[in-house]
Amino acid sequence: MSVTNSEPGFLLMDDKFHPLATNENAVQILTFPNGSDKIKHLQLFLRDKIRSGLVNHQSKDLEFVRQYQSGRRRYVCRSFQLFSDLSENHPVAIVLDRNSSGITMTSDLIAQFDITPREQETVQLLLQGLTSKEIAKRMNISPNTVKAFLRLVMVKMGVSTRSGIVGRFARSGEPNPGERPANQSNTFQELAHPSDLRQ
Repeated sequence: MSVTNSEPGFLLMDDKFHPLATNENAVQILTFPNGSDKIKHLQLFLRDKIRSGLVNHQSKDLEFVRQYQSGRRRYVCRSFQLFSDLSENHPVAIVLDRNSSGITMTSDLIAQFDITPREQETVQLLLQGLTSKEIAKRMNISPNTVKAFLRLVMVKMGVSTRSGIVGRFARSGEPNPGERPANQSNTFQELAHPSDLRQ
């Protein structure tokens, strides 16, 4: 069994690392290469996997890893503590996303190189670290069409490789000195040092 879906894995757990809810992709990522159908006690397996694979044991405080490797694939691991007035417990949400460049498209480059909406969609998925086959599946087109879109973008941007496209957007997205990135979430608080999980 292999992890072929490029959608993020989502895992909700309590402060004792017991899984409360997961999506299929998170289960695939954490159980690879065995597969959930071969595991008798999946909840216990996931709890142990969280403790052994997602908790950063090199930290003195309770902290989650920043990257998780499943097979040959690496995933960015982001943790969010959730708060509720209805409970004293604070569950934690874990998002496992394919390791990507973190680069986003800028409107200046899109306008400068006259990149069409379909080409924009292709490049955005490329920047997320997806392969041609994965991009094709997302866009419901053939891998050859994906390659054609990327070749057009290469010609427009004056580069000869996919990494050249990524490099152009990476340079355009570099923050000014002293500039702090905006908070991307008003709902969740990302755990830099989640020692608050301890009771």
